[in-house]
Amino acid sequence: MEKIPITKSGFENLKRELEHLKCVLIPANIRDIETARGHGDLSENAEYTAAKEKQSFLHGKLQELENNLALSDIIDLSALSNDKVVFGASVVIEEIKSGTQTNYQLVGPFESNINANKISVTSPIGKALIGKSIGDEVKVQTPGGIRNFEIVDIFINQSDL
Repeated sequence: MEKIPITKSGFENLKRELEHLKCVLIPANIRDIETARGHGDLSENAEYTAAKEKQSFLHGKLQELENNLALSDIIDLSALSNDKVVFGASVVIEEIKSGTQTNYQLVGPFESNINANKISVTSPIGKALIGKSIGDEVKVQTPGGIRNFEIVDIFINQSDL
């Protein structure tokens, strides 16, 4: 299978999420199932049904996290320069039409989070930015139409090294 790039901090976050799932959420769910079983007839027991559904969800999440960790390829960001936009770099882009500036870090799909301004290198904007330099203009096809950006700055977050 193809390895998926991830930052060291992204990999550590996945490991913490897996550990929390194994040590906190799944044991709590097992207790919930046992408690619901104690309430009698399982065929009419909404608590039991909900706990079993949650168990299914948690085990699916467990498999997903274990798979993601197995497919992860940790990229060392310490050797990166800020000459071009590359995986792990942060980039400040300005939408040419509105003048609005946004700061994004380009990460792998396992750690992308638009609320934290982390976009995947496989996203339309991520793909368009890779390999570009400060001052370059980039056209991106988005669901809302074509958007034009200029790259204002490229930097490597020291906290990700």
